[in-house]
Amino acid sequence: MQLPSLKLPARWRRQRPPPTLPLVLGPHSIYILPSRAGWGLGIVLLCMLLAAINYSLNLGFLLTFVIVGMALSSMLHTWRNLAWLQVNASAPAPVFAGQHIQLQLELSDKRQRARYAVGAALALETAVYTDIAAGHSATLTLSLASKQRGWMQVEPIALSTSFPAGLYRVWTSFPSPLRCLIYPAPAEPGLPLPEGAIPGGSEGETLRRGDDDFSGLRPYQAGDSPRRIDWKASSREQGLYSRDFHAAAHEQCWLDLAQTPGKNLEHRLSQLTRWVMDAHEQSLSYGLQLPGITLESAHGEVHYHACLRALALLGQR
Repeated sequence: MQLPSLKLPARWRRQRPPPTLPLVLGPHSIYILPSRAGWGLGIVLLCMLLAAINYSLNLGFLLTFVIVGMALSSMLHTWRNLAWLQVNASAPAPVFAGQHIQLQLELSDKRQRARYAVGAALALETAVYTDIAAGHSATLTLSLASKQRGWMQVEPIALSTSFPAGLYRVWTSFPSPLRCLIYPAPAEPGLPLPEGAIPGGSEGETLRRGDDDFSGLRPYQAGDSPRRIDWKASSREQGLYSRDFHAAAHEQCWLDLAQTPGKNLEHRLSQLTRWVMDAHEQSLSYGLQLPGITLESAHGEVHYHACLRALALLGQR
């Protein structure tokens, strides 16, 4: 089911201040109209009223007005199901172009009133529904397809409900103040990292002293940490020995946009994105050279996302 969109005149939209999160749905931001079932019930009630007038049926008048009273009461309860609801969300995590943005939308009740069948959607996407206990919160995951690299403004957020009778549809729609960073779509795997970009020994790896892997015992040297002393060997009167460790030095490579193959800029950025992913998976230390931007050789999650961010925003404001 898709939520209805509210289209206001352009001059009205310009006058509305930009929303800030968290946002409380006040009475002036909520709209209500009869649903199809509501319009159908209205037509039936009109026919019942005309029949009661034509045949002077007191029970007909009674039944008609009782149903009208129930319908009016349903309108109030439907409006209250959405009114004064608090909406909050945080910026979605970056994704690659073509993937879906995952927006975590939090709906909170601050009026000690249980809410039922509250739907939320982005733009014209399918709505997701949830119930909210009195005084509690519920989190909905909204999905939106990304298109191209760079900053992407999150589509307007729409909330809707028809609880309890389905005779009315109450909704609100407001522009989202959030945006998501879209990384370039990675090229298909297969093209190796640039030749000669990985210095090293015959096996492409050197060893340095560290704390990663145990490499053996060596005679004790002044200044060695007591935690490295092999006390079992010392207890066998074999002398005082210390455990020695080594760690593999990270291989290094440089990724340069000017030397990357591709038909156009976007293809070259896609290939660089694939190489950054490959270098990160292989625990290489890699640097990135772009026009006006140089990221020194490093490794780890922070450097990985910094490189992808630079690729995503290249040539954009």
